[in-house]
Amino acid sequence: MRCNAFVLGGVIACAMLLSGAPASAHHSFAAEFDSDKPITLTGIVTKVEWTNPHVWFYINVKDPKTGEMTNWGAEMGPPHGLQRRGWRQNTMKIGDEVTVAGSLAKNGSKRMNASKVTMTATGTRPGETLDAASSGSANVDQ
Repeated sequence: MRCNAFVLGGVIACAMLLSGAPASAHHSFAAEFDSDKPITLTGIVTKVEWTNPHVWFYINVKDPKTGEMTNWGAEMGPPHGLQRRGWRQNTMKIGDEVTVAGSLAKNGSKRMNASKVTMTATGTRPGETLDAASSGSANVDQ
């Protein structure tokens, strides 16, 4: 009897620890991004991370004045929210050109919260604009 209580207590403690992990890893839009600093970039996709709690993708953006290439990260909503808006894991691939609109990171890094993404002439859905299902977009779904 005493052993059962000990095991049950251990299971409950583990469940409590694990249930808190996703919540602590999540953040608010306002803590990281500035909605008063909109930005629109066009670039070539270099990486896509289709994971919870947010999908991230990275693009190389060429500076029109200097020709210098800079890699930017863009946060979108969760995979399930993107899927409800027509996204699939293979909608955006490395090498595709995209135009992304969103809000700049508050810390000045080359990161943004995407509100919409337009697939340009390359890729599987040329010319289509998709809602990024992010906390900074009008159609939040988290």
